Amino acid sequence: MIDPFDSTYVTSFEEILWGVVLVAITMIIHGVGMVLTLQMGTAFEKRIEKSNSFALGLFVLILGGWLITIVHLTEVFVWASFFVWQGAMPNASVAFYFSLNEYTTLGSDYHLPQRFRLLEGMIATSGLLGFAWSTGTIMVLAKEFQDRQMEIFRQRRAKR
Repeated sequence: MIDPFDSTYVTSFEEILWGVVLVAITMIIHGVGMVLTLQMGTAFEKRIEKSNSFALGLFVLILGGWLITIVHLTEVFVWASFFVWQGAMPNASVAFYFSLNEYTTLGSDYHLPQRFRLLEGMIATSGLLGFAWSTGTIMVLAKEFQDRQMEIFRQRRAKR
């Protein structure tokens, strides 16, 4: 553990710059991923529009969840790749484990070298931003599903 009172560490411009760049890359990936998730959800919804299947409608949400998970894992991969490239982690497996735990704000038993320690907080920040955005995306898909199911329910009731 680094003693904060006995430390020669000084936050560097390079560290901040890398953090800003990595957060930006993460947000670009997330933006593209969320738009694709909504587009795929809409396309699938149109294909099943004439079907009144609850299961098919629910599958759109499951598909959305899978796509969102892939987007998050891609973002974690970017961080992990950076840490391996910079020699901040010994191998890709440890780097991915560390990055995933930090991204989810769970935290990790591993720590970055002192020259990159600010990035531990920045990866958590990018994860929080990504999860917030993902929540909005899944809520759009969920609302469309619920609205469709309620319309089917109303139509069935009207036929009685």
